[in-house]
Amino acid sequence: MNIYIHLEVTTRELDYKLLLAVIASARGHEVIISDQESIIKGLERKLLTPGIFHTKSLTPGKTKILKHTKILNAGCKITSIDEEGGLVDYGYDRFVKTRYSSKTIGQASAVFTWGPEDFKTLKKHFPNYIKKIHMTGSPRVDLWRPNLFSYWKKKIRILNKPFLLIPSNFGAGLAVQSLYERIKIRKRGGYLDREPELLNKLIDRESEQFKLIGYFIQAIKHLAHQNKNYLIVLRPHPSESIETWRILLDKIPNVSVIADDGVSLWVKNAFAILHNGCTTALEASFFKKPIITYSPFKANHSRELANDLGQKVTTLHELSKKVDDIFFKNLKKNKKKKINQPLPKILLKKIFVDEKETASKKILNIWENLDSKELSKTNNWLLFKLSLKIMKFNGTLHRFLKKDTDRNKNFKFPPFEKDEILLKIKKLRKILKIKNELSCEFLSDRTLLIKRK
Repeated sequence: MNIYIHLEVTTRELDYKLLLAVIASARGHEVIISDQESIIKGLERKLLTPGIFHTKSLTPGKTKILKHTKILNAGCKITSIDEEGGLVDYGYDRFVKTRYSSKTIGQASAVFTWGPEDFKTLKKHFPNYIKKIHMTGSPRVDLWRPNLFSYWKKKIRILNKPFLLIPSNFGAGLAVQSLYERIKIRKRGGYLDREPELLNKLIDRESEQFKLIGYFIQAIKHLAHQNKNYLIVLRPHPSESIETWRILLDKIPNVSVIADDGVSLWVKNAFAILHNGCTTALEASFFKKPIITYSPFKANHSRELANDLGQKVTTLHELSKKVDDIFFKNLKKNKKKKINQPLPKILLKKIFVDEKETASKKILNIWENLDSKELSKTNNWLLFKLSLKIMKFNGTLHRFLKKDTDRNKNFKFPPFEKDEILLKIKKLRKILKIKNELSCEFLSDRTLLIKRK
């Protein structure tokens, strides 16, 4: 069977999509991980035969619906799990209204959910499509399970001390895209039509985020200057400008701004997590890491569930004391004591974990139930590879003539780092005890083909 996996944000999605691809290819399927446009153009031009197209959302915008129509017209079947997941807030009803519609679920053959809450809410809102909705859990969470912890073992050469991880999720003035560009994307995606009050909320939230950025910079300076025992790693959100963060934190001792690898690597190796409203707090709960939520003022648009996972502090004095307490008194105990602690109850509604079977295997089982002769036709990979080279050349030429190469740089999906990806695949095969040899071919700098030899 042909499986085409849409990758949008490398640092968020690549690791778990490699997991899906490795498991699927070991069972005899041929898997592409690539950007959406390359896959759609390949299908439209009949350079790719029909297959499963797995995407990151079913947002009911006109552009999204049109793209999915093209994919369906090419003979494919569409499946999806929402990457955002509605994880950082309590409830799911508002999220459903902005991220799904009867039209987009109707276009899909299967919708996978993170846990009980989104599963039940989707069934309530779309009763005509109950059979399409499956509570599989997320493959991203598979990589947070203890038996896969070794995947995140990596010697971080640039750090010679324990470190406090600060994952940023502030956006606002740190975002790569301007406010105008972000509003335009929401308008084009139909968000402003589905939620008329969204624009005012967005502006209010932006002002709060600017304020929060200032408080966090002050907190980082405070922690950095008062200790020499640990380092601080600021992890920008994929949508944020690394360069802006580096300017803001320039010349502060013991602080590094790092966006390399998936955030899970940094969570696994940090001694604690300091955040406000970040999904990383959920991830840290699985890794049994101490979580500190810094809330220096009462916010109207805080992400409450994520913040409730942490030990809350509101002042610099409380923050210093809490970090020191974790570092000096509890670090060794936490490594041994917390490994068997159950997950916080507030996560159990959001995230489903089947101890007997991973989410990746559940999804693959459903894909195999959707299989047919049409979805398993042979592809001419050499021809597709050639077409990708032509597409890249044409795109480069177009941007050069318009003199806007920097503006169109894909900051969410940079070119693949080949050696790093091959190492990740090797790790996964070893952990999963996959004996089958796999062929990994980079058809372009953003298209990876994995299949069994």
